[in-house]
Amino acid sequence: MSHHLAIDRLASYYKRGNEQEARSLLARTMEYSSSEDDEMVEDSAIFEDDIKAPDVEQQTEEVTSSLQTVSHGGSALASIRNAIENELLAVEDCDEVNQVPSPGMEFESDGAARAFYNAYALRLGFGIRVARSRCERRKGVEVLVMKRFVCLKEGHHKKKVAENSTKKKRKRLSIRDGCPAMMEVVRRGPEKWIISKLVLEHTHIVVSPERVREIQLSRLSGKDREHQDYLKEMRRRVFGEGDAQILINYFRRMQAENAGFFYAMQVDNRNCLTNALWADAKARMSYGYFGDAVTFDTSYRQNKNMMPFAVFTGLNHHGQTIVFACALVMDKTESSFTWVLETWLTAMCGRRPLTITTDQGKAIEAAVAEVFPETCHRLCRWRILSRCQKKLSDVSCRFPDLHDELKMCINESDNVETFEVYWRTILDKYNIGENLWLQSLYSIRHRWVPAYLKGSFFAELSTTHRVETLNRFYRNNFVTECSLQMFIAKLDQEMDSRYEKEAQEDCATLNIQHILKTQSPMEKQAANIYTRMAFEKFQEELVEAFNYYPLKIQDGPISKFSVARDGDASNRHFVVFKESEKKAYCNCFKYEGSGIPCRHLLGLFLVCGTILIPEYCILKRWTRKAKSGLMLQESVHEGQYSEESPISWYNDLLHDAMKCVERGAASAEAYRIAKSMLQTVFAEILGFEESESKGMMLPHVEKAPKRTGIEVIEIELTNLKQKGRISVLRDLTGEAS
Repeated sequence: MSHHLAIDRLASYYKRGNEQEARSLLARTMEYSSSEDDEMVEDSAIFEDDIKAPDVEQQTEEVTSSLQTVSHGGSALASIRNAIENELLAVEDCDEVNQVPSPGMEFESDGAARAFYNAYALRLGFGIRVARSRCERRKGVEVLVMKRFVCLKEGHHKKKVAENSTKKKRKRLSIRDGCPAMMEVVRRGPEKWIISKLVLEHTHIVVSPERVREIQLSRLSGKDREHQDYLKEMRRRVFGEGDAQILINYFRRMQAENAGFFYAMQVDNRNCLTNALWADAKARMSYGYFGDAVTFDTSYRQNKNMMPFAVFTGLNHHGQTIVFACALVMDKTESSFTWVLETWLTAMCGRRPLTITTDQGKAIEAAVAEVFPETCHRLCRWRILSRCQKKLSDVSCRFPDLHDELKMCINESDNVETFEVYWRTILDKYNIGENLWLQSLYSIRHRWVPAYLKGSFFAELSTTHRVETLNRFYRNNFVTECSLQMFIAKLDQEMDSRYEKEAQEDCATLNIQHILKTQSPMEKQAANIYTRMAFEKFQEELVEAFNYYPLKIQDGPISKFSVARDGDASNRHFVVFKESEKKAYCNCFKYEGSGIPCRHLLGLFLVCGTILIPEYCILKRWTRKAKSGLMLQESVHEGQYSEESPISWYNDLLHDAMKCVERGAASAEAYRIAKSMLQTVFAEILGFEESESKGMMLPHVEKAPKRTGIEVIEIELTNLKQKGRISVLRDLTGEAS
């Protein structure tokens, strides 16, 4: 490709007035380069390689960053050249503008050395790349110790052995001519790198800085082509030799069967599918009840046998994993993840979660920050811990207890101070303080270590137990590649199975007789209001509470208590009681994070004579009433329905109908009542439409109190129960009669 091609291509877009296309080209290229760094922490060790991608990516990002600031007026080519000049001026403004590399020169890091050599190369007019790097195993840990930066014309391309093929291959010209110019830096300490080898002479005439930028723009264009080839291959894996029509047909069929089914697709400028998202009515309704804590799981796309699949999940009131939406994410860039998150938010009626958990990655983290700026964003610590086993495998072989100690440090540290001490103790004990992987994790500890995230609600009843996700399902069904049609069919079966298990647990919760372990009225109360799983967690805390003793250490409007187990000062927590609010708070933040009162609060209640669990300590999402009354998303939209908005009427009726369907399917008697009432209402609507068509006025009838369909069904169920016609019914309180 001619080195002018990239500029000509961008200029042609601007000349045609298609500025958006030009910016799209640059943005896509920049994002693709960034997305390849998503696993930066995971792949921190760099080995000898002649591939220049890392340096090309950095140069590409620099050029793209400059070009995105180009004004819209005037000649496109002139604007681009002005941007290049601005980039060079920025380099001239740096502190090292007049410095020339010399042996023994020191830098804080290999990145600082690279930036210095890049600035030097721009002034002289040549390009650079990383030709070689080396790691050493120090105390069982891979440590980067050397990097060599060379001129773009260093070395010679190796000729590949010709293959017997009838295809004509385009001849490619090589820019390499064996230029020896290079700068090598080596590590001499944690923050000390020095130049160990240096060659300043070139065997060619160095070009102007503008010429260097043109070459880099040519590489940018090639990067965009590489990205398009990647998407083409990904679409081939998903759709085979056909197209996306299978997926479109599935979406249309599902929406025809269920008007509450939501789907959306994104296409590129070639009208090819890049991303898709869908959610059925049941999933959207579940989000209304349990959408406070969400996990956006993209780990499945890392399995070569899997579809590029992502899923939004949460936990219901039984602690079961529920799916809020599914997505195909073929383009793993920031803009793609932003589209997926924004589209999912639209499907969930615009209600943002309190917290969201995702995997590590620059692109996805940037997308979450843009779409959910006020939502607490956590990185999945289980994924991080699993990578620790891989990254520290050599050390773990010599020290088998290392991984367990790391898990205890991360999961069981009650506060930041405890974690910091424990973490430092482990690093010193195993001499792994210089491990780059652990250093990178420590720098973002506030994003994934529980001690730094206390006070944020994640619907986790235990920090040491990992909630079962869809991983087992995928391991059992997708050990080899499968077609999109088979994938969708198995996924639908899995979703139906999960809905059935939730319904079974609903019934089991109504009929279970809990075995009480204390004489406390709070335990009896909890047995009647919590689901089976939530009650077991509460009971565990209550039993432990009898071993904790509070001691008042501060009196007044805000009382303060020290609560410790059998006088064990090392396990002490503090509970604050605010008289004005009539509420107590514990510094362990268990209730704020899980929704179940902690043993320290319960210990104070027992001593102070509190008979029942205070209302503010009962989180509805863990009770049998979790799916009764208004959904969370309805409270957000309350009062927004306009009398002149059929779309709003449709959504409102759909929500009520879904609640009737869910409750009506609980038993044969409930089904009969729901079916009868729905048929009656439908008949009345048909009668009204017929009267309207005949121009007849309906007689004036005094309006009855407004009730939802579910309230009508519940009234009928209550009447039947009072008449003794049915023995066990589910009612609003979720209790068995």
